[in-house]
Amino acid sequence: MDTIPFYKMSGSGNDFIIIDNRLGVVDETDLSRWIEKVCRRKLSVGADGLILIEADEVVDFKWRFYNADGGRAEMCGNGARCAARFAYLRQIAGQTMAFSTDAGIVRAWVDQNRVKIQMTEPTALTLDQSLALKSGFLSYSAVNTGVPHVVCPTDDIESVDVVGLGRRVRNHPHFAPAGTNVNFIAPRPEGGIVIRTYERGVENETLACGTGSVAAALTEAAKKGTASPIDVLTRSGETLTVHFAAEEGRFSEVFLEGDARVVYTGELWTDAWQYKIAGAIL
Repeated sequence: MDTIPFYKMSGSGNDFIIIDNRLGVVDETDLSRWIEKVCRRKLSVGADGLILIEADEVVDFKWRFYNADGGRAEMCGNGARCAARFAYLRQIAGQTMAFSTDAGIVRAWVDQNRVKIQMTEPTALTLDQSLALKSGFLSYSAVNTGVPHVVCPTDDIESVDVVGLGRRVRNHPHFAPAGTNVNFIAPRPEGGIVIRTYERGVENETLACGTGSVAAALTEAAKKGTASPIDVLTRSGETLTVHFAAEEGRFSEVFLEGDARVVYTGELWTDAWQYKIAGAIL
């Protein structure tokens, strides 16, 4: 039987299935449904997202990134760092590379299991907004760091209802139709910030979010004048470092740095996706 080779990788707690699809090994038929099934934990490999690495005539490669629900997303910071290390290990690119995403060209530098990527230019920065919820008003700032993010300060990062409150904000009519990712942050006594994230497409709290960490760092810098770099402690216990240049309220030269680890390699059998969900079988 035909199998599909893959890498399982973790970027500071965000986990991904990565496939070299330059020869078209993945069947495009009902692709979103297929991705949803192989990303389902306990029934298949399980992951926060799936990345297809494909050939490109201009840069080293291009990717297609999909969240665990099978929906395609423009950008994922931790996924981009894992994709860069994958490309280096597979000799698709050198230690310095550029690749194409739906959010634009991303540049990356690989140093063993440490990867630094240059993010696309942030857009739509708004500070100190108020969102009406049934439980009251929620203070937030927002920025698009390749995908939309809301950043909410909290006094108690441990007890905040990340899933419940995050889901209500993510689906709020104000952010329709695409919705938004939702981050809760608090300052750390030793400097930097701690973050918890509800990710759109995963529809749950994740252990880390690269674009969310960038959004949190940039909104903190915009509000408090915090200098670059800013360390962001994620739920996994790993720290992501956000570098940036700031001038007159605008940000440029934004970089995200952190670990990108290979957890294991393997082959997907058809058993990985030929199972029932709610009475249906692919």
